[in-house]
Amino acid sequence: MSDLRERVEEDRGLLKRIQLHVPGFAGYRRREDLRQAENMLRIQMANGLKSARETTEEARERMVEENHYKEIDRVGRLLNRFRTLEGRVRHAEGGYSGISPAIRIEDAEINRLYEYDASLLDDASALAKETAELKVAAGEGKGLRKRTKEIRSHLDAFEDTFEKRMLVVSDTEVAE
Repeated sequence: MSDLRERVEEDRGLLKRIQLHVPGFAGYRRREDLRQAENMLRIQMANGLKSARETTEEARERMVEENHYKEIDRVGRLLNRFRTLEGRVRHAEGGYSGISPAIRIEDAEINRLYEYDASLLDDASALAKETAELKVAAGEGKGLRKRTKEIRSHLDAFEDTFEKRMLVVSDTEVAE
């Protein structure tokens, strides 16, 4: 995967390049570009979850076609989790800090947020592979319970990690 931060910098238009030379505005322009790259990465992550959800829906349809109803409720719950998580990822905080924030998000934190999200993108890809395996199992009628448990476990881990992302990046996570 290419680094979107570099791509955003390369694709700056004339106005954005001029803004980099305006005192007091250059830092704002760099942070805004970093936020844009992080947002693009998060959208890719949400799209990966959407793809995994769509594959899970196909698995459920296959289960119905093959009369494998035993695990259909579990698959339905997975679909709900995918929908919820996809929405949360797509609309999550993106490293913005207001006019007088309690915690200011600077370049270093936005870069850490980008790196954190990049690792989560790999997890979303792994979920997509697992749902493809669920789809195969749905046609065969074998291993459905095992597959649904594995996917649920990975969704739990993904969600826990995603929930902690802003706390970790802003160094405000409190140890238990």
